[in-house]
Amino acid sequence: MAQEVQSGLVETHLSGGVLTLTLGGGVAHVLSGAMIGALDGALARAAEANEVRVVVLNAPGRIFCAGHDLKEIARFRGDADQGAARLTALFRACSAMMLRLATLPRPTIARVEGIATAAGLQLVASCDLAFAGQAARFCLPGVKNGGFCTTPAVAVGRRIGRNHLMELALSGDPVDALWAHRTGLVNAVLPEAALAGYVGEYAQRLAGHHGPALISGKRALDAQLALPLEAAYAHATEVMVGHFMDPARIEIERRDWGVGDATG
Repeated sequence: MAQEVQSGLVETHLSGGVLTLTLGGGVAHVLSGAMIGALDGALARAAEANEVRVVVLNAPGRIFCAGHDLKEIARFRGDADQGAARLTALFRACSAMMLRLATLPRPTIARVEGIATAAGLQLVASCDLAFAGQAARFCLPGVKNGGFCTTPAVAVGRRIGRNHLMELALSGDPVDALWAHRTGLVNAVLPEAALAGYVGEYAQRLAGHHGPALISGKRALDAQLALPLEAAYAHATEVMVGHFMDPARIEIERRDWGVGDATG
């Protein structure tokens, strides 16, 4: 049974274990304080919902996400501290939301049709997987506005090599989908007409896997990448044994191969 909720900022659609979160709130899809809060809330609910197996992040149209709402930030300048307190709160809230996305127990997929710039690219890089249309573009333009895309670089730098990160961050120039694929920022580039169908089918395949194994496996994968080699193997081995001792896994083996069936 498909479920759909529209909040004006983040629309949710659940079907077959796949939760699609679609950014709304205008053509530019900016990360205003309200949008950050709405997206963070949707992700928090997804993390606790047993019926959610996979999360797809989508923002259709010419602009996937244009990053922070610069008009909102400009209004902070009228504060006595020129906006320092509200800027700090905004960026901390955004970092917390990105961290929630990056560590979500369920697999996450970004479906990118348009341009993803600054914190919008941070959204893409915070997902486990990303698939782009041929018209997609990616950019870290902070240097062109007198700043630097420092927090977006945290997520992007964990997806691509330092030299390619520097190319984005120092130039501020947009790159195309093929560049993004070549550097590992996205997993595949598809014709626009095929993108939604491909991502939908891919997400459904993931949703069909054994949920507890996906959750513990994803958590273990992230953990072992941060460990020295010997410790990584020790941690992964413990989790692997747990997978094989899962009663549901044992039942699958009995059903498919007759393994462990005392009568066989």
